[in-house]
Amino acid sequence: MKLAIIGQSLFGQEVYSNLRKQGHRVVGVFTVPDKDGKADPLAVAAEKDGTPVFKFPRWRVKGNPIPEVVDAYKAVGAELNVMPFCSQFIPMNIIDHPKHGSIIYHPSILPLHRGASAINWTLIHGDKKAGFTVFWADDGLDTGPILLQRECAVEPNDTVDTLYNRFLFPEGIKAMVESVQLIADGKAPRVPQTEEGASYEGHSEEVNLAQPAEAIHNWIRGHDKVPGAWTVIDGQVRFLELHWKSGQVPAGQPLEIDGASQPGLVTKNGLVLYGADGKALLVKNLQFEDGKMIPASKYFSSGESTSLDLTDDEKKMAEEIRSIWKGILSNVPAIEDTTDFFKSGAASMDVVRLVEEVKQKCAGVQLQNEDVYMATTFQDFIQMFVRKLRGEDQEEELVVDYVKVNNMTVKMPYQCFINGKFEDAENGKSYDTINPTDGSVICKVSYASEAYEIGPWGRMNPRDRGSLLYRLADLMEEHQEELATIESIDSGAVYTLALKTHVGMSIQTFRYFAGWCDKIQGKTIPINQARPNRNLTFTKKEPLGVCAIVIPWNYPLMMLAWKSAACLAAGNTLVLKPAQVTPLTALKFAELSVKAGIPKGVINILPGSGGMVGQRLSDHPDIRKLGFTGSTPIGKQIMKSCALSNLKKVSLELGGKSPLIIFSDCDMDKAVRMGMSSVYFNKGENCIAAGRLFVEESIHDEYISRVEIKKMKIGDPLDRSTDHGPQNHKAHLDKLLEYCEVGVKEGATLVYGGRQVDRPGFFMEPTVFTDVEDHMFIAKEESFGPVMVVSKFKDGDVDGVLQRANDTEYGLASGVFTRDINKAMYVSERLEAGTVFVNTYNKTDVASPFGGFKQSGFGKDLGEDALMEYLKTKAVTVEY
Repeated sequence: MKLAIIGQSLFGQEVYSNLRKQGHRVVGVFTVPDKDGKADPLAVAAEKDGTPVFKFPRWRVKGNPIPEVVDAYKAVGAELNVMPFCSQFIPMNIIDHPKHGSIIYHPSILPLHRGASAINWTLIHGDKKAGFTVFWADDGLDTGPILLQRECAVEPNDTVDTLYNRFLFPEGIKAMVESVQLIADGKAPRVPQTEEGASYEGHSEEVNLAQPAEAIHNWIRGHDKVPGAWTVIDGQVRFLELHWKSGQVPAGQPLEIDGASQPGLVTKNGLVLYGADGKALLVKNLQFEDGKMIPASKYFSSGESTSLDLTDDEKKMAEEIRSIWKGILSNVPAIEDTTDFFKSGAASMDVVRLVEEVKQKCAGVQLQNEDVYMATTFQDFIQMFVRKLRGEDQEEELVVDYVKVNNMTVKMPYQCFINGKFEDAENGKSYDTINPTDGSVICKVSYASEAYEIGPWGRMNPRDRGSLLYRLADLMEEHQEELATIESIDSGAVYTLALKTHVGMSIQTFRYFAGWCDKIQGKTIPINQARPNRNLTFTKKEPLGVCAIVIPWNYPLMMLAWKSAACLAAGNTLVLKPAQVTPLTALKFAELSVKAGIPKGVINILPGSGGMVGQRLSDHPDIRKLGFTGSTPIGKQIMKSCALSNLKKVSLELGGKSPLIIFSDCDMDKAVRMGMSSVYFNKGENCIAAGRLFVEESIHDEYISRVEIKKMKIGDPLDRSTDHGPQNHKAHLDKLLEYCEVGVKEGATLVYGGRQVDRPGFFMEPTVFTDVEDHMFIAKEESFGPVMVVSKFKDGDVDGVLQRANDTEYGLASGVFTRDINKAMYVSERLEAGTVFVNTYNKTDVASPFGGFKQSGFGKDLGEDALMEYLKTKAVTVEY
């Protein structure tokens, strides 16, 4: 179907791109003219694809269509007009012209909240549901028949921005594409809009304080951030940035506020406002009409700060910043100390430019947009900047919830960790993290969108960097019981294993890489001398910059350590996304990193889904490396996204189907014990778990008879005597049960297990399959659970069993048990895997590189090899 896209903005661009991906032909894009020399994102994407682009400033004059505009539109021959974020008035002869007419997106559940401010009134009215409508455009613009609608719940702290970013934007794009497909398939409905409940509201920003606190809260959050809702304090307009407040109000100084039922209270946390019902709201910041912003807590003392005397170096930096101001405020003859940024004509985009230019020129100073609003004159800006440069801006104490678990009080951080602070996700969204032992909710965790920080870490003296990492390892050791308890609750790992391996190896990893910090060095290289000149060539190892790390749920803390320690030792900053189902030890680790003195912005932890956070990290142009551990299909998707975004470096540790070959001349006791460990270690949720045991025929039956899984104690992972805890989450348990069902259907012999344990939680019986043939599903696919898959091989058939062991697209780990050293070396040389265990299994060490071959990925964790993954080599040639 031939489409005309009439719209603008990033939303329009995404709708356009996704329609093309679905195979629809876009014959013309109609968008707004360039602004300040910059094309709209929709125009940029279309021009890049060679799609005809039209940038009409208007479609009609004095209510009449412009003939040349109409002719240009009709010439493209569209069969449907798709109107995503269309801000222009489109004449009806354009809307009705195509064969299928026009569809348009509206940010409300029509007919409720018709008009331009629909999303605002959803919040102002305190609606419990928000949503959008795709409808057939008519002469009423938002009164046409409904094609499709989608709804979402409104969270207590949702704002216009959070609703848009969380739901209206991403789901709206999908809905527009789905609507076009419904039309193409001849299945698109036309549901007439009822007038019942239809509403149009006017728009005002002034807050009516003579109403209940919740209504005041809804009014403020229902307005766009600029200009924002306002009231009058001390005869002056103040714009309010609001946080919903509950609980006890601290002591403070009274403040008279026009129209309020009682005086406000300036406290250490901000300005407390009271609604007519006596309930409290907290205002964090106050903004003046001229754009200057102050913390509400400093209302009575905002002008009392002592002026700093600048050093010579600071004066030089001040003059460099003055040049930046001059470049932005080109209309101002000279930048004086009293020059006001906003009174001189600066807008919100200029704030972003100022912050980014200053950060680029004066690396190491962490500025936020809000800082500009709070220091609007040049003199105040320099004073604020120097205080930050000297580290005089006071650190906020970390606020962490406490919870009682297993007779231990455990601090449980649950918010995103960004730039040295725990913060709610920007969109206010959270999700439940579940205890797999009984299915109960541990706590709500903030659901992030994205973040990244660049700081002075890479320029720090390497030995100082190493000292901080040693300190972090020491703190992890001090808190090892707390970490092991959190890991046990969140992931289902048996406490003793969590203490020894999950936490213990994490501590070892940070100590190992802390020792590498001052040993990162290059080489001198002899090159041809062009006489009479002499040349010296040397190499330097440098950090990559901002690195993203995405880790799985089976070893939440250990996977964090394996990747993060090398990344940090190399001098990079990191943004880490823990698995959505196991975020808690990563957030506890973030708390300890602050105590260790790791600078702000070096470590950032973003809980959330792979589809949202992981994908954005893959796509982000400022991230230079992404390290991932997870499934092969997701690894392929990440690799593609990293290549298409900015060709960022990638290391992938992916799926496995690790073979373990047990010969008849093995130490039987050890082979049985280690064979069981190779499968059931950490409930089988182990990337290097032996996915298939090949047992020589003459010892096969004896071997199976000695696998005594009935003696394994299944139970609460916090019980110190438990051998086998719950699977990590319900979806994984269901997948394992289905895996076993397939094995039985294909003809494998189920010796034991294959069922869920009859008790609360996500427990599965340890399972054994024999008579597994090479063509079977369970012989080829990874279970990632406590399922032992056993196949026989003929006595003495070494090459035959090697061929079967290597007949897989995976190559992560492998193992062999034999007393014959020649056989052991022969087999280990021919096994196609990144790690080969001989007469042992699961024996990893922080100094030994770990990583796979084939579709098990590439790149290494641990050892010196891992450090090289996070460094780049620069060659320098000097002539002298």
